[in-house]
Amino acid sequence: MKRLRSQSFGRSIFLSGLFLFFIASAYSQQPVPLKSGTEKAPEIVEMRQADLWSKRSGFSAEILTGNVIFFHEGAFMYCDSAYLYQQENFFEAFSNVRMEQGDTIFVYGDYLHYDGNTRLARLRENIRMEDRTTTLFTDSLDYDRATNLGYYFDGGMLVDERNELTSFWGQYSPDTNEALFSDSVKLVNEDYTIYADTLKYNTESKFVDILGPSRIVSDSGYVHTSKGWYNTVTDDSKLLDRSEVYSNDGMKVLIGDTILYNRQTGIGEVFGDMFLEDKAQKAILRGNYGYYEEKTEYGMATDMAYAIDYSQGDSLFVHGDTLIMKTDSIHRDIKAFYNVRFYRSDIQGVCDSLHYASADSILYMIGKPDMIATPIIWNENNQVLGNRIDIFLNDSTIEKAIVRDYALAIQDRRVEEQYNQLSGRDMTAFFRDGAVHQVLVEGDATSLYYIEQEDSTIIGLNKMESAYLSMDIEDEKIKKMKTWSATTAVTTPLPLLKQEESRLKGFVWLDYLRPTGPGDIFRRNEKRSSDAIAPSSGRFRREDITL
Repeated sequence: MKRLRSQSFGRSIFLSGLFLFFIASAYSQQPVPLKSGTEKAPEIVEMRQADLWSKRSGFSAEILTGNVIFFHEGAFMYCDSAYLYQQENFFEAFSNVRMEQGDTIFVYGDYLHYDGNTRLARLRENIRMEDRTTTLFTDSLDYDRATNLGYYFDGGMLVDERNELTSFWGQYSPDTNEALFSDSVKLVNEDYTIYADTLKYNTESKFVDILGPSRIVSDSGYVHTSKGWYNTVTDDSKLLDRSEVYSNDGMKVLIGDTILYNRQTGIGEVFGDMFLEDKAQKAILRGNYGYYEEKTEYGMATDMAYAIDYSQGDSLFVHGDTLIMKTDSIHRDIKAFYNVRFYRSDIQGVCDSLHYASADSILYMIGKPDMIATPIIWNENNQVLGNRIDIFLNDSTIEKAIVRDYALAIQDRRVEEQYNQLSGRDMTAFFRDGAVHQVLVEGDATSLYYIEQEDSTIIGLNKMESAYLSMDIEDEKIKKMKTWSATTAVTTPLPLLKQEESRLKGFVWLDYLRPTGPGDIFRRNEKRSSDAIAPSSGRFRREDITL
């Protein structure tokens, strides 16, 4: 045994020289084999300092104790004691282990196995790896100095000034600031927590790349996604593969193929098959493109857009080129613009613009000024059109429909092109059990209806004109009619009836435009050229529905 330090200065110099001579001789006698090809031979691990050196019989390692320092290719490694295997060019370090690579990388732990040939450091127990902005904690860390990559496999935690990430397996590259985590990943921020299967995190940009099933949880709600990215500084995110955004009570959900979402503002933009549902208000908004404001509960959809209101006994399906839905804790508004079509089992309709307000359960239908898209509704074998139609819904049925400024009602008798007709300035149709049972016309009332005998034989066609008209209907037949103020009436027998006399001015039967089911609402409202509706004096425009 040779002591490297003693109280005798002269003896210390002699022993130190002898020790260094022995080390140099050992290295010269046991060179490390060269790698194949043109690869540079690995450098020898240098032992720079130790308080005590010893050798044990039958044990190939040199035993170093006290303030041990190694150096290898720009890195210093410190410990309390070590085994140095010169022939194999590696060492084992014990207690108070520290690695320093320049002024950027610092690694601490209880144990280190360092291979000078591969430049691979294996650290175990109480490990802390630090660079300028980030600290990695783990009990099992392999640090590859050749690639400047550290990875753990038995649980670890990465911490910076903004986030704390834990996982069972992870790796970190100080060069690129990229960290990769998998298996029980958890990112904790003061405002939210991300639970993930696999994700990548950049400690400089604070970007999270989501690479597997993940859940983002905050006070405002939570997100399910399996692919995308999240900016933990700005809270901007891009979520792919049918991601889902929920409110904190789970009553509102936004789903889409691709979602651009900001957690701070609550604004989401959706590309591809958007699904927005308010379970409390029982409404759904869909489309291939969508926009949603979480704070104002405003939603907009275009491109095959449609809304479903299932708050009543019968669901209402509405389609338009653009749909807007606003909800709050009490009420819901649905607005549709351009080429609007809607379907409910008891009533169907087409128009240019539509507004449904759940506060009063009214459907407001508006057409264009040129009447190309005149509002039209159908119920059973009845068709009603006009400048503007307001439909009052009551629970699961229709209460009444009011047609303003211009109205034309047509009933298909389903017999040889025979139609009962009624026109006037304003018209109100009252419903019972989903069918029309009374009609009131106010102003310029004109009616055409076929008179039947008890055996259903048609006597002729009656034309009646008056200022006001009231009609009771039962089983699709007129049971009672009342007119007042300057009434005129004439009945024409069928043999004497001319074709033009069997139609009121503006007559057009548009049953081919009628939506036949929920899937038929996407058809265009394209009238035949022969069915053009003449402009009227209507004053209502699309602008009457505010956004």
